[in-house]
Amino acid sequence: MFIIIIANLLLAVANILDVVLSVYMWIVIIAALISWVNPDPYNPIVRFLYAVTEPVLRPIRRLLGFRIGIDFSPMVVILAILFVKYFLIRSLIELAYKLKGGSLI
Repeated sequence: MFIIIIANLLLAVANILDVVLSVYMWIVIIAALISWVNPDPYNPIVRFLYAVTEPVLRPIRRLLGFRIGIDFSPMVVILAILFVKYFLIRSLIELAYKLKGGSLI
């Protein structure tokens, strides 16, 4: 009985993490697209996007630099999110199903 509770907890955590990462990935995409059009920095939506994405993008920008003038940090963040979704979340789901004694097929 306790194993089933742990398995359901893992499934819930994996599903919530999947949704949160998907939403954040779209926020990064929208912020990158908006940055192409020189947005009003006082717009509340622009300020929100900047406040949510900049803490993650800034260290990656420092690491990559702007050698060719193109900001690849959103692409790096999106690839990292996809890696976590396809590796960590799938692993958590598979572990939960194995704990339950079921199969994925």
